[in-house]
Amino acid sequence: MPEDSSMDTFSAPGTTAPAITQTEYPTPSPSPSVTSTVSPTPVPSATPAILSGAGDIAICGQTGDDQTAEILKKLPGILFTTGDNNNESGTLWEFENCFGPSWGQFKDRIRPSTGNHEYLVPDAADYFAYFGEIAGEIYRGYYSYDYGSWHIIVLNSNCGWVGGCGPSSPQVAWLEEDLEKHPDQCSLAYWHDPRWSSGLGGSSFWLDAFWRVLYEHGVELVINGDDHNYERFAPQDPDGNLDLQNGIRQFVVGTGGAGQRPFNTILENSEVQHSGTFGVLKLELYEDHYEWEFLPIEGESFKDSGKNFCHP
Repeated sequence: MPEDSSMDTFSAPGTTAPAITQTEYPTPSPSPSVTSTVSPTPVPSATPAILSGAGDIAICGQTGDDQTAEILKKLPGILFTTGDNNNESGTLWEFENCFGPSWGQFKDRIRPSTGNHEYLVPDAADYFAYFGEIAGEIYRGYYSYDYGSWHIIVLNSNCGWVGGCGPSSPQVAWLEEDLEKHPDQCSLAYWHDPRWSSGLGGSSFWLDAFWRVLYEHGVELVINGDDHNYERFAPQDPDGNLDLQNGIRQFVVGTGGAGQRPFNTILENSEVQHSGTFGVLKLELYEDHYEWEFLPIEGESFKDSGKNFCHP
C-alpha cells in the first residue's frame, strides 16, 4: 500500500463538503445481531475516512428516509447512495420535495449512484438535474474519486441507458482504464443492482463483466441496493465461489427508507440476511483495511459489524 496515509478533514456534518478528488477520463471508444471478524484482526493505523449510506431511500409521504437521515446527522464524511434515491417516479419534484427534506439536507456530502426508478424519467434527466456534476455525466452516470487512501468507483447498472455493461461496453472499458490508473490503492465500488442477492430481485447475471474486472484488479468490496433488505456475502470470485484470499465481499443495503421485502432462497455464500429494519452501512476506511457496521434507526436492535484487510 502507499506510504501516504493522510485523510481528508471534515467540518460538522451538513456544513462544508468533504474534500475529494474526482477522477475524470474521456469516454472510451467503442436474523439476530451478527458480528463477524476475519482473522488476523487489523490494527488501526490511522484516523479512517468514514463512508456511509444506503439505497432505496425516499417515498413521498413515508417516514423511513427521515429516520435514516437522523443517523446521517451523527456521521461525518462522504455519504454514498446505491440507487433509487427517490423510490417512485424519479421526477425533479420528488427529489426536491421528498428526498430533499431528508437525505437532501446532506446533498453537498453525497456521492450518488442511480437506480431503475431514476430512469422512469428518460435518461434519468431529473436525477442528473438534481445532483448536478457530482453524479457524473448524463448518459453515463459512472465516475470515480479518491477518498483518504482509498479509490472509490461508482458504476451504473442501468445498462440499456449507457451503452451496455458487457465486456465490450464503454462503461467496462472505462472501468478497466480507471483501475489501471490506481493499482496500489485499497478500492471499493458501488452501484444499484446486486450481482449476488438472496432477495426477491435476485442476482444480476448481466453484471458479470463488472465483477470480473473488479476481481482482476483486486477490489476489496462492493455495495449495492435494489433488494429492500440487508445482506452480507463472504468474499467471492466471479463465478460465485468462496474465495477468502482474493474474493470481493458484497453488501446489499437497500435499507434507506423504502418498504422492506423478504428473502427468497438463500445463496450459498450469504453470511447475514435481515429484513424489516431501516438503517445505513458505515465504513471506516484505513490505509490497509476496512471496518463495517450496520447502524439501525432508533428503536431497532439489528446490527452487523466486522473488519477485513485489503488484498495484498
